[in-house]
Amino acid sequence: MTTSNWRSPLKIITRKENMVYREIRYMQLDLNTPVSEDMLKRNLDLPEHEYHDTITALENKGLISRENGRIVAENLDEEVRVMETQEDVRVAELNQIEEEALRILREIGSGAPIPRYLLEGHLLYGPLKLGTRRMYNIILSLENRGLIERVLLEDGEYYRPIMEKTEN
Repeated sequence: MTTSNWRSPLKIITRKENMVYREIRYMQLDLNTPVSEDMLKRNLDLPEHEYHDTITALENKGLISRENGRIVAENLDEEVRVMETQEDVRVAELNQIEEEALRILREIGSGAPIPRYLLEGHLLYGPLKLGTRRMYNIILSLENRGLIERVLLEDGEYYRPIMEKTEN
């Protein structure tokens, strides 16, 4: 599974991740120094595997960093959205990536059909840096939702965003 280097403007986390992130922020502000992992573990009273999974998830989302047994809350003013479950987080992140992919398609093509290879290249190597499988899933999802359409022209396959109809 390829991870994306793209970071959404809105971080989406679970309730448990939010609880841990808030505790890190409060401790960091209170102590005015990076938080000791040992002290954090004692304050949270979570099983070791839950602690490790939660800290790793927060680190992967760019909300914290770890070094030499110390944790620092990053981007304290970053907007965070809390979801009930990990599945809710996955769906919300997918929706954000789909929106960004659609924005890229509209930006590149300006409403005109763009070649499939060009769209794929922008999704793979552009700001989203999607893996191949995820890129195809995003394109298919956008097609299924009626947001883009595949157009076959003489020289190949193209995609075009379906413009929203306005009522007069």
